[in-house]
Amino acid sequence: VSEASAAVSGGFAHRNDPIGSDSYPHEYFVESSEHIELFCSGSSFLEYPILPGGVAYSGGSPGSDRVVFTTSGTYCAVVTHTGAATEDGFTSCEGD
Repeated sequence: VSEASAAVSGGFAHRNDPIGSDSYPHEYFVESSEHIELFCSGSSFLEYPILPGGVAYSGGSPGSDRVVFTTSGTYCAVVTHTGAATEDGFTSCEGD
């Protein structure tokens, strides 16, 4: 199982019972200025921390990377705050 798949599974499992101080998963807003390509279709998306090595997020520091998925659990993208144009913004991860 890839790190992205593991993070989507974890996020989907918590969709009705968010965890952590920022309540993950939570809504991901598509910002046209960020030019992020989503590899899915839909109009409602969630974001959830993706941690190195496929480690499951358990409510602590979420780090800077997120997996984006649909409310039905379909993978959309991996994004990061690292290198984003704005403080709370995202940019695409290399290779995604």
